[in-house]
Amino acid sequence: MADTAHIPDLFSLTGRVACVTGASSGLGRQAACALSGAGARVVGVARRREALDGLCAELGDSCAAVDADVADRDGLAETVRRISEPFGAPDILINAAGLNTREAADDVTNDGWDATLAINLSAPFFLAQAMVPAMRAKCWGRIVNFASLQSFRAFPGGIAYGATKGGVAQMTRAMAEAWSRDGITANAIGPGFFPTELTAAVFNDEERAARNAAQTCIGRNGRPEDMDGPLLFFCSDASGYVTGQILMVDGGFTAK
Repeated sequence: MADTAHIPDLFSLTGRVACVTGASSGLGRQAACALSGAGARVVGVARRREALDGLCAELGDSCAAVDADVADRDGLAETVRRISEPFGAPDILINAAGLNTREAADDVTNDGWDATLAINLSAPFFLAQAMVPAMRAKCWGRIVNFASLQSFRAFPGGIAYGATKGGVAQMTRAMAEAWSRDGITANAIGPGFFPTELTAAVFNDEERAARNAAQTCIGRNGRPEDMDGPLLFFCSDASGYVTGQILMVDGGFTAK
């Protein structure tokens, strides 16, 4: 008979420390709440201190806040030091911070392009690179990046954003190749349409939001709590033999 005694603990994050970027709102905030609920101590990172303080007030002593710009590479070492201060070096890194300038291809500016790449692609890599040594020393780590529908589909006004999210998909596979032998898995979640600050332009247009919902197999857009299960899977022992994968949490949008 198979030994299944370990199954109840597969998704537990008790004793783990998680760093979540973009934790001030949207799916980053949802991620922080889900990980805390599973037992992790969470360090939320974002630029808006007041929003982070609200998150910590909700989660209590298991949450700490670091107000920082993860795209500031010159300040990265100090940011990582501050992240590690409350609970120790993170076991889990969630790269949820993101930017979408929504510039049409003919209107893309140097500043818009550079800012999008800095926060969506460069920051996740260099944060992970800085945190890997501590994960390697423990022979255990989880890196979860945020891909997108635009990792695989082209949307109007999304050339810079789509380029970064296509890069995130490949970067995730390359992270897995580089670090998984050290016990560190790297995977990505690709959200469909979820109501967040980043997608406000979509959900403020009721007709457009309804059209997106109709394009899914399930027939609705995402709800924040739809992310919890996939995220906990990637962050826990449940996914110990899963790495380099992009899981689309999109209601079947990309299946049609």
